[in-house]
Amino acid sequence: MPKQKVTVPDIGDVDKVQVVEVLVSAGDRVGKDDSLVSLESDKATMDVPSPYAGTIREVKVKSGDEVGEGDLLLVLDSEEEAAEPEAAPAPPTETAVASSAEEEKKEPASAPPKDSSAEAEAEPPRTAAGPGGPAPLDEFPGGRAYASPAVRLLARELGVDLERVQGSGRKGRILKEDVQTWVKKRLAEPAGAGGGFVLPEMPVIDFSRFGEIERRPLERIQRISGPNLHRSWLHVPHVTQHDEADVTDLEAFRHAHKEEAKAEGFSLTPLAFVMKAVVRALVEFPALNSSLDPDGEHLILKRYYHLGVAVDTKGGLVVPVVRDVDRKGVFELARELADVSSRTREGKLKPDELRGASFTLSSLGSIGGAFFTPIVNTPEVAILGISRSRMQPVWKEGEFVPRLMLPISLSYDHRVVDGAMAVRFTTFLCGVLSDVRRLIL
Repeated sequence: MPKQKVTVPDIGDVDKVQVVEVLVSAGDRVGKDDSLVSLESDKATMDVPSPYAGTIREVKVKSGDEVGEGDLLLVLDSEEEAAEPEAAPAPPTETAVASSAEEEKKEPASAPPKDSSAEAEAEPPRTAAGPGGPAPLDEFPGGRAYASPAVRLLARELGVDLERVQGSGRKGRILKEDVQTWVKKRLAEPAGAGGGFVLPEMPVIDFSRFGEIERRPLERIQRISGPNLHRSWLHVPHVTQHDEADVTDLEAFRHAHKEEAKAEGFSLTPLAFVMKAVVRALVEFPALNSSLDPDGEHLILKRYYHLGVAVDTKGGLVVPVVRDVDRKGVFELARELADVSSRTREGKLKPDELRGASFTLSSLGSIGGAFFTPIVNTPEVAILGISRSRMQPVWKEGEFVPRLMLPISLSYDHRVVDGAMAVRFTTFLCGVLSDVRRLIL
């Protein structure tokens, strides 16, 4: 039986993922596409399927290990007659190709390979000053710090000069955590030491003095998303606009078609209608479907409508992306929402399904509440919060009548969207939601 190696597949724009569970042992027989190992990135969990049917010869990783694309996971004896080629990373998406091409234009040469040539070894490593003093730093030929495009994007967003950051990755590669650590150290410097400001330190309190306590670690998603939310809150001047939409007629229309959707195997939720209405509003107000250029002087207007939808999981909120919402009907969106929400909670999303949103929705309607202030999911410039609809008396045509009102909360980046535009956006959106016929215009 031919021996086959199973390696880490394409994991998107992250350098390392964690092995959270090894699902097989040496001697186990597996079928093609059976799950072998569970990997977890900062956004989702994914299973690595077996590319062959056969018997596990040797497992090379254990729970808690960190691995990168192409690293060896295990070896198996294939039951197939001819050995198939080793699993290769999936072909890059159009977005990845574009990003790669852009990086090639910016950088005179690619990052040094894992097995450095004799010529590369002969050149002494360069040093760069970090917050802890001079330290060795691998670099691209030509003087560029050794870091992935995703890390470079993060550094640009935070205004960090990568030449001053010490890399902790393999061969001095700068990781996302290195950039975040550098920023934290700079923020902690006294005023005048680095020209920055000082955040007041939180006092350390021994809570056990007051009674019994339990110290519980945060979920992985919470540990990763926390710094991202903090960064967005510090860098984006947030403003939130609240409004209410009369969805009485929309809800009657939805109930009239619930059984039809149920017969096709999915639930017709209000969120599918809200997504269509949001796209109508984004077409009318394109600035909310944009990102602020790193130069701070231009807007990047997006001609696509990919909506991120926050999904509540046991480990925290995960935001899968539903693409081309403008090209899909309400039934198709409801069906896709049911599928992506299910796979999100099961940890079966692919990395590409978590990238590329142009606008995000966070719905708490199934839980409750009225209004809230969602944090903008940078580099987007706005996010819509949706709360639970409730029946209210509304003055209409000289009398109070019961109407079903849906609370909405639009948080936005005040550098891009001013208050007048935000109010016009929410007013337009409420108008579309109040008259379901406008969704087809």
